Amino acid sequence: MREKKKSRKNRRESIFYRFAMALYKKSCIRKLPFFSGRQVEADLIRLCPGENPEWIKTEYYVRKLALFLMIVMLGTLFAAAAKINEEMNAALREGGILQRGSPGEEGTQVTVRAEYGEETYDFQIQLAARQMREEEAGEWMSELMKALPRVILGENESLENVVSDLILRERYGEYPVTVQWESSRPDILDESGRIQPVGERADITLKAVLACGEYIQERTLEVTILPEILSEEEKQYRELKEYLVNFEKETREEENLQLPKIWNGKAIDWNQKKEHKALLLWTGSLLAAILVYCFSDRDLHARLEKRRKALAEEYPDVVHELVLLMGAGMTMRGAFRKMADDYEEKKYTDKRYLPAYEDILYMCREMQSGVSEGVAYEQFGRRTGVQQYIRLSGLLMQNLKRGNAALPERLREEAYRAGEEKLQQCRKRGEEAGTKLLMPMVMMLAVVMLLIMIPAFHGI
Repeated sequence: MREKKKSRKNRRESIFYRFAMALYKKSCIRKLPFFSGRQVEADLIRLCPGENPEWIKTEYYVRKLALFLMIVMLGTLFAAAAKINEEMNAALREGGILQRGSPGEEGTQVTVRAEYGEETYDFQIQLAARQMREEEAGEWMSELMKALPRVILGENESLENVVSDLILRERYGEYPVTVQWESSRPDILDESGRIQPVGERADITLKAVLACGEYIQERTLEVTILPEILSEEEKQYRELKEYLVNFEKETREEENLQLPKIWNGKAIDWNQKKEHKALLLWTGSLLAAILVYCFSDRDLHARLEKRRKALAEEYPDVVHELVLLMGAGMTMRGAFRKMADDYEEKKYTDKRYLPAYEDILYMCREMQSGVSEGVAYEQFGRRTGVQQYIRLSGLLMQNLKRGNAALPERLREEAYRAGEEKLQQCRKRGEEAGTKLLMPMVMMLAVVMLLIMIPAFHGI
């Protein structure tokens, strides 16, 4: 009990709980429909019998709203951090300037977007660091020479069927090797990998000079260029791409790369293409908060359904114990009092929570507080919401009103009926369990058959 009070106190002291309480009060004053639901309120009353309905409702909605606010706040913080990190790591500065790394650092790939007139183009610029001499080991060149036919393909299927630009660079991935390219037909395939349109098939010899420190090796690759039909927009894109690649190479000794502001008489606005992770993160957190808020009611209904099943399972025990106590000479009220006292004593020792006996304990306390016995029995049946208990409360009320002398016999019949219903439920659960176990049994049978058949086939 102390731990429960302490957890409630900690929730009230949290900023989310206090803010949620303030929002809930304002919504109640303005009568907003966000915190109302007849089914939810009915489920709460059944789950917490004896508690103040208004307090239960307030605690439930405030706690749910506080969780919603916490998720939204955390999502907003993470989204803001992602946005700041994205802006800090942006390579493109004002004025279309790309800042290079220091000598010895790895090159970076920057995706930029060009707004050229009414057109928009996306380019990937391989921004290398300022040049410096690398001290390499000879085995790296052998590995790169084996990988070259694959890494330079780009969007092509093979070197025998080349229709788009090749990826001819000085550095490839993690290989600490510089490569110089020489083409037998630079008018068709230049050293940057750009392909000029051809009218017919062209066979080209591509020479790669690999340098790694003081080690130098050469390799020759045969490339077949096939004709490709390009639109005006594609031609314009390739021309601008070629310009960017060539201009980037020419200015590698400089610290910054100034992107062109005018191309073929038209102005270009440059901005770095971003993935917008901050917006996606914030949107995801908002959706998660909404789902948690909405599915809280579903969890409430699941708890209520679990309580109903527990009440139905405990009904035979309740009726049998009631028959035994009344058969021993106790009155109906005394029998319930005995059941409530025994449960309350075992509750704190065995740490077991039984919903049916909790309702009986609550009913006995109602009668002690002055509620009439008939009203207490009637409320007991309604509070459980289970058909068996409603039927039992009807028998008890009929006995009080009419003085039914046959009540013990009726209770024995009710106990027998409850036992039969419990037996049927057990059989039904057994059938359901057998159906669920059918698939694992079939899988185990298949494994056993394989264990038998595989050695048999090996022995043939």
